[in-house]
Amino acid sequence: MILKNSTIYIAGHNGMVGSAIWRILTSKGYSNLIGVSSKELDLRKQKLVRDFIRKTKPDVIIDAAAKVGGILANNNFPYQFLMENMQIQNNLIDAAHQLGVDKFIFLGSSCIYPKLAQQPLKEEYLLTDSLEPTNEWYALAKISGVKACQAIRNQFEKDFVSLMPTNLYGTHDNFDLTSSHVLPAMIRKFHEAKLNNNAVVVLWGSGTPMREFLFVDDMAAAVVFALENELPDYLYNVGTGIDLTIKELAQIIQKIVGHQGDIIWDDTKPDGTPRKLMDVSKMQALGWKHQVNLEEGIQKTYDWFLENVKEIKEVKM
Repeated sequence: MILKNSTIYIAGHNGMVGSAIWRILTSKGYSNLIGVSSKELDLRKQKLVRDFIRKTKPDVIIDAAAKVGGILANNNFPYQFLMENMQIQNNLIDAAHQLGVDKFIFLGSSCIYPKLAQQPLKEEYLLTDSLEPTNEWYALAKISGVKACQAIRNQFEKDFVSLMPTNLYGTHDNFDLTSSHVLPAMIRKFHEAKLNNNAVVVLWGSGTPMREFLFVDDMAAAVVFALENELPDYLYNVGTGIDLTIKELAQIIQKIVGHQGDIIWDDTKPDGTPRKLMDVSKMQALGWKHQVNLEEGIQKTYDWFLENVKEIKEVKM
């Protein structure tokens, strides 16, 4: 049973998702949270991870640590996206298992599902067809993490569960144009174009793919839900169950930012998966549902961007 003084280690606590989980746990009175930076603990190093888990003895590990990026980064650095993510999650999962951690929550991504799977994406569609080539390396790593947690759950009857979020965005996001995801990249592009006399904004692809977006605080709430309840299955989608075209997304962001110029779609650039909508009925049936609508979430994200724009640094791969 998880108590307010249970020791909870959040791997990746400085990232967008990890920091949101930290904030919500703190607000709910959890008093024994552990977080260390990547400079203090390199999660790619098996011995360091095992020594850390042995020393801190967490009751729960929440794995929000990952090497992440958009289409460009995934295309340019396939080996790093495959290997480093497998190293991080395998070290955490195995140390948790070997050293008697009671509960493990593994966070993945909706990209684990086949490129042309029937919509909306159900959990049982995993491994039924081929992946989207532009992010298959990251997806393969995350699939291996899901399967490792499932294997431990099946073989040793431990409470290891995987949550697969849809596209996440929010405060503390990555706004670097070479490595960020589509929504924060658009916020930055429209903002800088607004400052540059409402210059033309060039966006990748045709604008026709459909995507679903979840505000990061809602994802954090789903993690806390999984923490406070023993979920009966090994894999759960986390999202809104609502999608829109990338072109519609651009128009919403353009309006919120206040950009008055034109948008040009560069259809020589890849679109990625045509549609990626999550079936979130399993989580909703248990009692969790998202609370923040897209416009509200984008406004909160843009407000945070404006407050921190001077500190936002370019992320180098």
